[in-house]
Amino acid sequence: MDQSSHLSTTLGPEERYRLLVDAVEEYAIYMLDPDGFVISWNSGAQRLKGYAEAEILGRHFSTFYTPDDVRAGAPTRTLNTAQREGRFETEGWRCCKDGRRFWAQVLIHPIRSPAGELLGYAKVTRDLTERRNAEDALRRSEEQFRLLVQAVTDYAIYMLDPTGLITSWNTGAQRIKGYAPDEVIGTNFSRFYRTGDQTRGEPAKALATAASEGRFESEGWRVRKDGSEFWASVVIDPVLDANGSLIGFAKVTRDITEKRRAQQELEQARDALFQAQKLDAIGQLTGGVAHDFNNLLMVVLSSLELLRRRLPADEKLQGLVNNAIQGARRGAALTQRMLSFARRQDLAPVAVDVPRLVDGMREMLARTLGSAIRIETVFPAAPDPVLVDPNQLELAILNLCVNARDAMPEGGRLELKVEEKSVAAAAELRPGAYVCLSISDTGAGMDAATLEKAVEPFFTTKGVGKGTGLGLPMVQGLAAQSGGRFVLKSTEGAGTTAELWLPVAQGAADAVAAESDADGGAKAGERSPPLLVVAVDDDSLVLANTTSMLEDLGHSVITAGSAQDALNLVRGEPAVGLVVSDQVMPGMTGSQLFAVLRKERPELPLILATGYAELPPGLSVFTSKLAKPFDQDQLEAAISRALRVRGWHTRGQGR
Repeated sequence: MDQSSHLSTTLGPEERYRLLVDAVEEYAIYMLDPDGFVISWNSGAQRLKGYAEAEILGRHFSTFYTPDDVRAGAPTRTLNTAQREGRFETEGWRCCKDGRRFWAQVLIHPIRSPAGELLGYAKVTRDLTERRNAEDALRRSEEQFRLLVQAVTDYAIYMLDPTGLITSWNTGAQRIKGYAPDEVIGTNFSRFYRTGDQTRGEPAKALATAASEGRFESEGWRVRKDGSEFWASVVIDPVLDANGSLIGFAKVTRDITEKRRAQQELEQARDALFQAQKLDAIGQLTGGVAHDFNNLLMVVLSSLELLRRRLPADEKLQGLVNNAIQGARRGAALTQRMLSFARRQDLAPVAVDVPRLVDGMREMLARTLGSAIRIETVFPAAPDPVLVDPNQLELAILNLCVNARDAMPEGGRLELKVEEKSVAAAAELRPGAYVCLSISDTGAGMDAATLEKAVEPFFTTKGVGKGTGLGLPMVQGLAAQSGGRFVLKSTEGAGTTAELWLPVAQGAADAVAAESDADGGAKAGERSPPLLVVAVDDDSLVLANTTSMLEDLGHSVITAGSAQDALNLVRGEPAVGLVVSDQVMPGMTGSQLFAVLRKERPELPLILATGYAELPPGLSVFTSKLAKPFDQDQLEAAISRALRVRGWHTRGQGR
């Protein structure tokens, strides 16, 4: 027979129950008489409350209550409730023998006789202090987290239920989106999306992505309470319970409108820098190519001119030579556009009355544009003159008008308008007075992509052979080199407006510059006296043709392949009456040669021939400039100017 069987036979039912109750140490299990005095005490009660059985039997159970609860009558109410309702259950602070308090779960049942007479109370107490402490810690943590979330004002942090309804709302959300908590809690978060995004189901897609992938993150436009929009960074995380079931979403939104604007400005600055570097590189290449091409055209044009003078009176041969000369001159015009784009053309800025210049071009524009284009002008009564090269301005206006004509194949209206503008401060222009010449057409206009590329060199929308892609870059180069600005505006289907901003001429100083330039020119019908000329050029072909043209004009020529050779020739030959030199040469440039000659032979006439206009500052006004490629007539005019500047005609000097 085992021990349990032995106990069941040797012990009565009451003794077995007593042993069972004593064996339970996690609970204080004891009896009270009808008045609340302790009449039994188990080992669990002794362990929990600290009293031995002998110490507590016969004492009132209010001993275990706090003094405040005793004064409030809590023990009496407890027994009355248990007697009346058949049960009493609560949680509260209870006291141990040593004065320590613990959080107790208390259960009291009344005990009655078979006749219903109250015999006492069964009382069970459990120590829940650790659980309460954990709950308090959790509550404190949740409260701290709530305060933390509420304290964040730069982020909108709020909760959604599984369907997208808002269940919480922090201070940051109120600041960013403009809604108070009572205005949004219980409503769907889709209200923050644009109407189009709502129609496309973007809010639901965001929640579906967060639920399926564990996170949703994006940037986009969101709408505030007042209807204004902001660029938002959005993160949505699913919230799961202990079983992994979805119970909602945590949503964090940040207003990054300013950050996005700063990034866009930085990207625009980078693009502008890249564009400027690209155009500068193309300008350097274009200027160099144009310079070399001008030398080649110089040889071709001068050879053709000399050949035409010596041809027999054969109409067919003359026609072929004239065609060749025409083609070479078109090539020269192309190099001028290239140099204009590269800002290396030789400009002769004077005070120009823009309306008067345009009026002088009316007949030519009418012939060029055709009868289908109606030309209109809007000019102020007496606008200030601008400082610009009139020949280059005419070419620019013609280019812009031809572009407008090509944009209106069925005809239309072309308006040339002059307005006086004042610029206080701008990145593209110096402060001051300007005249804006705008040329507007009623053509098809350009889309944004075409407009962005319109002024890039060699970009054209015209067919092969119908455009060089240098017309607008030439205008832009002229404006920049003249101290102004070129602006192109266009909308697809609404025409194009080209604006040429030019600085107003500053009174007497510009007028004097224009007058001195005019006085230094050649007079019609004049012929320079025969001279001993030193011709200088490092290109043997150009040198040979320059020599031929000079000799054909009746001059004697000594050639030099470098500036140093030319300097030695002049020093050794006092009879030299003129020096014609190229500018760009290895070792010593033409302007450096002339600087030496001005000191040694200040009376000597000088002509500087250049393929482009990057001449050093401070070049003497007594130096006559000659743009390559030049023909014999232009050479003769330059010689006449050089002699006039030095007063040779009045002094009768010559060879």
